Amino acid sequence: DSSDDIEDVSLFDADDDVSRRSKKSKIRHPVASFFHLFFRVSAIVVYLLCELLTSSFIACMVTIILLLSCDFWAVKNVTGRLMVGLRWWNQVDDDGRSHWVFEARKVSPQGSKTSSEAESRIFWLGLITCPMIWVIFAFSALFSFKVKWLAVVVMGVVLQGANLYGYIRCKVGSRKNLTSMATNYLGKQFLRQ
Repeated sequence: DSSDDIEDVSLFDADDDVSRRSKKSKIRHPVASFFHLFFRVSAIVVYLLCELLTSSFIACMVTIILLLSCDFWAVKNVTGRLMVGLRWWNQVDDDGRSHWVFEARKVSPQGSKTSSEAESRIFWLGLITCPMIWVIFAFSALFSFKVKWLAVVVMGVVLQGANLYGYIRCKVGSRKNLTSMATNYLGKQFLRQ
């Protein structure tokens, strides 16, 4: 889309806050790291164990969807910004056109990393692994003819897949930037030879 924007901005003065913290700590945001995994893993555990714990499908469905919604909000609005310095959202302009905005934290002038390696690993591992588990659950529900669970599993795939897609676009950039990067790289390789 030509309406996609990649902005290199400081996210709520995160650079100043991180530079003041001790560099000894591998995980700079332990609460964010905990909640990044807590809601995701809790939704999966409740899905696996809910038939053993209760016979009420509605209670299980509501609990799982609430956990998935809390996860979507926490990852999109808090943990992505704190743990890896990425943020995305959609805004509609006055003409009614939708614009997707993907942000990445500015690199600090000293060239130091503002997010830790451990937090980055936790973030991306949780972001990639959990949607894959929900896809496996979707095929399992489909092939075992558990149609009532299929709606819950589709919500898991959609909510966690949307965050995965948004953060991959933040990390990699828009398609036009990828095309220009590939063209520049191939041009440099051609000139070298």
